[in-house]
Amino acid sequence: MRESNWAPRIVPYGADQAAYLVVDGFNSGNAYRETEVERTDLETIISDFLTGQFNDPIRVIAFNTLEHWSDGVSDEVAAEIQTRCDIEGIPVPDHLRDFVDRHTSTSRPLSMRLAET
Repeated sequence: MRESNWAPRIVPYGADQAAYLVVDGFNSGNAYRETEVERTDLETIISDFLTGQFNDPIRVIAFNTLEHWSDGVSDEVAAEIQTRCDIEGIPVPDHLRDFVDRHTSTSRPLSMRLAET
């Protein structure tokens, strides 16, 4: 039997857009969360964070197969979550507090961090 090097594409051919994957924590260890291709855009990922779709989010990785790059974007996602909560005048949801604290504690001004305590 002949071996094949074919593998399914995660991002549809020709799609020049970034895809975002979340590393989620479980009792058995960490794993990239399985998600539909159509749900890997930034807005959907942030919405999924806010609605509690992740168990214990650890980090977010963005990649673009057409442009051949990948990058850790956890700090940016955490800052966006914090910004949206600030605009709404609500605290960051408890299920996201650890993620946001872990990824914004060094990037947020000291005065804002002190005001939260």
